[in-house]
Amino acid sequence: MAGPSIASETDSLKVNRIWSGAIAESLFTVLFPSDCRICGTLLTRISRLPVCQKCLDAMQSTAEDVCRLCGERLFLSYALDPSGESRCGLCRRAEPNFARAVAYGSYESGLRELIHLLKYGGVRPAANVLGRMLAEAISTLEPQLSGPVVVVPVPLHRSKFRQREFNQAELIARAAMKIRRSQDRLRLCAGALVRKRETASQIGLTRHQRRANLRGAFAVAQPEVVKGNEVLVVDDVFTTGATASECTRVLLRAGATRVWVATVARTLKISDQHLEIAGPDSDEIESSIEPEDVPMAKAVGI
Repeated sequence: MAGPSIASETDSLKVNRIWSGAIAESLFTVLFPSDCRICGTLLTRISRLPVCQKCLDAMQSTAEDVCRLCGERLFLSYALDPSGESRCGLCRRAEPNFARAVAYGSYESGLRELIHLLKYGGVRPAANVLGRMLAEAISTLEPQLSGPVVVVPVPLHRSKFRQREFNQAELIARAAMKIRRSQDRLRLCAGALVRKRETASQIGLTRHQRRANLRGAFAVAQPEVVKGNEVLVVDDVFTTGATASECTRVLLRAGATRVWVATVARTLKISDQHLEIAGPDSDEIESSIEPEDVPMAKAVGI
């Protein structure tokens, strides 16, 4: 008779927990009403992240064809290069100095808003969700990583860090490393790279101007960590590549064997002739795609 009695008590406890949870969530909704910061829907679940599950579920990874090197969206006009890999027109003309750049999704809609919640709204729990996305992006590089990899977040200048009180790239990287804790080949070294000077916005600058703007902005603070190792540079957004290229340049000069780039999001071309331009964030990873590289760019005011 003891068996059925214990089972009944267990079922009763489960029911009580369900009811207790439902009551707690109802009280939370009444006492602390809050809307989803992305779609505005009333939140009914207790959470430190003010974003509804529907919006989170809508942030899907990029499933379309992208350039094998820089991660740019590919269109039908691009064919396989002689090596058998899909490459965008820019990478066909000049390969980037980093080995490969990958991103979880496109920098638009809900994903963009979630990044802004962390970056400008100070909603730090968003870093955990973004960290899971970054971990997924990093997993696509696994077959190409040949040994221990030093993970380096893109640093903020000290003035920007004082203003923001955190480096979003580092928060996201730490969340990603917790998810990948069983992968001992990846080692986070947040202080390996520093930003020596604050740079002006890259918006509206030509390729040469962007490179000049960032020249000397970064330095390797821990060369003993970098030398002889592969390095993975991580950030929240890859927008146009000058920052990725400059970080790669100084890391290679410090003795890194190869440099990879992984971000949560990437701005992507919206067509063969048009670009989707990100906001004026000077601390985002930028890329090497120029308005003059794209026909009709001037016609649409880019």
